[in-house]
Amino acid sequence: MLNSSNKAWRIIPRPLLETVLNNHVQHHRVHQPLILHGPRGVGKTTVILERLMENWNKGPHLTGYIDFAQPIKEYHPSHNASFPWCSWNSCSVTLPSLSLLSTHLEKCLESMAERGIELGQINSHQIFTTLNKWHGISHTLRHILKSSSNSSSKIGAISSKVSASVLWDKAVFAYSGKLNSKEIEGVVGLEGGKKGLTVEERSYLKEAVVALRLAKEVIRVQQQWRAKAVGDLNRTGGFSRSLAMSATDWPYLLLELLSSASEMDHFQTFGWTPNEGKLHMFPDYFSGSEWTIVTEVLGANSRHLFELHALKESNQYLNMIDHTRSTFEDIVDAYLAYLQITVVNPAMDKALSLLQKFALDALNGKIPKDKLRFGAPWRHPPRTDDPSLRLEWAKVQLMDFVQSLVNTEFGLNYFADCSLEIFDDPSAVALLEVGVLYAQRDPSFIRPVSRGMQRCLACPGATTDELVCLPAFSVAKIIPRSLLSALDVTSWL
Repeated sequence: MLNSSNKAWRIIPRPLLETVLNNHVQHHRVHQPLILHGPRGVGKTTVILERLMENWNKGPHLTGYIDFAQPIKEYHPSHNASFPWCSWNSCSVTLPSLSLLSTHLEKCLESMAERGIELGQINSHQIFTTLNKWHGISHTLRHILKSSSNSSSKIGAISSKVSASVLWDKAVFAYSGKLNSKEIEGVVGLEGGKKGLTVEERSYLKEAVVALRLAKEVIRVQQQWRAKAVGDLNRTGGFSRSLAMSATDWPYLLLELLSSASEMDHFQTFGWTPNEGKLHMFPDYFSGSEWTIVTEVLGANSRHLFELHALKESNQYLNMIDHTRSTFEDIVDAYLAYLQITVVNPAMDKALSLLQKFALDALNGKIPKDKLRFGAPWRHPPRTDDPSLRLEWAKVQLMDFVQSLVNTEFGLNYFADCSLEIFDDPSAVALLEVGVLYAQRDPSFIRPVSRGMQRCLACPGATTDELVCLPAFSVAKIIPRSLLSALDVTSWL
């Protein structure tokens, strides 16, 4: 729910809150996230764990709950203690380590993946496909096969031309011998003998459990091989993005499995597809012709749709213009102007400051020399401590990057095009950090967060401080900035 900064939080009575949460459970298609906020000790955790968690795991739902405060034994209820009424930052106890919190996260995701196996939604082939898509696993599988074999002659029989899928099948078979059979059956509830399952179905579930454990072993071996490189970087104070990202390989893999296993229409990642948006917004909010314009100009982004509808229904907007002559296209243009001025431009200013910081870090020797050797223009920041020169350099880099992205029609596939080095470019990193762009994983494109934001980026910009250009339709509209100052969408929600 959008609120203007001068409005207080709405206080919801406890019975009403529980009713809202139960309704949230029954109707999983919601147009906005539910944020539960309140003072300590009012029972937020109790409501979720003791009253709602069971319902959230029925039907198509599968919910995980992670309490990162649980390791603090002096205060957590699971250790016969109580939460403090003060902030965690003021606690005198040692806060849990990052590795311990990571373990809690991984255990939760692993239990959800095992539940997906039990439901028949995740199998060995899916685990292999997902793992092989993001990791080179052939060499790792050969290493695991060699360590699992008692005879080196067996490894010699495996040809070097054997595909990764064949190696995977062999590794699953070999790795199953190292695991406790009763433990594997217990994971998916087979220890009591599930009724109605054939021998083949039981074997199918057990194979999937072994495959999940094997995938974790593959990730562990690869991280073990990177340990020396990580240690060298820690000693020298260097940084490697690929090594830093590899630290979360296992939870990312689990999330990928859970996402792909979700049933159609039972999972939403960040926005709506056009059909999903039409289901929610047509015909109650937009007519047929209006919906065609909206999807073409803004896309089916839920935030844009609700803000645009608020603008459409606003008496304040109709009073500012001659509503007898205005069209829906004028409303869309006004909203794009609002988006440009209040969202995109401030984000670009923040990105400029990040680029200037990069130039200053390079001057002070905080950027590894390997990242500044040859290649693109951004590898040559100013070599003098001149703020005005850094600002000009940052502007050129940002304009050049955005223009290049526009020329590629926002279709940069950083993985398939072997262009992972794009993440070394400070312009790319800055625009991702400020939320103008996002790097989707499958397919691996760098895109604007919405089509509306894409249009704002593609706009050549205003030549004066009083006008803003909007390339929404065939003829660009010029809208006075005095009008934009009154377009506060949040005040209408």
